[in-house]
Amino acid sequence: MITVSSLNALTNIRHGFFTRSRGVSTGDFASLNCGFGAGDADENVRRNRERALAEIEMPPEALVTVTQRHTDQVVSVTQPWGAEPPPVADALVTATPRLVLGVLTADCAPVLMADPKARVVAAAHAGWRGALGGVLDNTVTAMEALGAHRRDILVGIGPCIAQRSYEVGPEFPAPFLAEDESNQMFFASARREGHYLFDLPGYVAKRLVRVGVTEVMPTPCDTFREESRFFSYRRATHQGRPTYGRLLSVIVLER
Repeated sequence: MITVSSLNALTNIRHGFFTRSRGVSTGDFASLNCGFGAGDADENVRRNRERALAEIEMPPEALVTVTQRHTDQVVSVTQPWGAEPPPVADALVTATPRLVLGVLTADCAPVLMADPKARVVAAAHAGWRGALGGVLDNTVTAMEALGAHRRDILVGIGPCIAQRSYEVGPEFPAPFLAEDESNQMFFASARREGHYLFDLPGYVAKRLVRVGVTEVMPTPCDTFREESRFFSYRRATHQGRPTYGRLLSVIVLER
């Protein structure tokens, strides 16, 4: 499990960005796959989630996730969904203690947020589409609706695909430059003519700083290249694999 020092320093909040290690799944899902619906046995996923939650000393039934679709939607949570299907959204916020917010990723950026003064936490799934569409801005706004102040929010950006591994086509920069010409800084030239390398964690950090968050801490990881530690959608695609596992990232108010 990976953590960031700014969130570690908070005595009433636990968090973690889990790697693919120490689970029970096999094959393309080896071994801590925490995502249902990709072809892994449901029982394996349940056991993996139980192992992950045990790392932060929480019961598995406390975990709350959403149906992620690269949207800008945020849900405010006060209790687990129970028998109801998780809503479609890409971020969750809560002020309820012992409710574990979780997001699943495999190259996109997992973003964990906390305002320790207001006792509000959030978890967001930020791929390029969601980040550009405003899911992080909306998450900060949703936290403020629960009493947080953006100047007091601390953020950790978890393992995601690094710029050196994220080659994009010639059409990709256009919507980013239309939003803000200074976004050119997140595109470096790739070896292939007309292609670029996109800095996803850098762009995620900029979106947060732009809305008034002052402390954003990334993790120096690359999900694409570090195969022994992380699942990666892009790597699975390059290798011709039919599926891939999902990494779990969580945050919870202790009390």
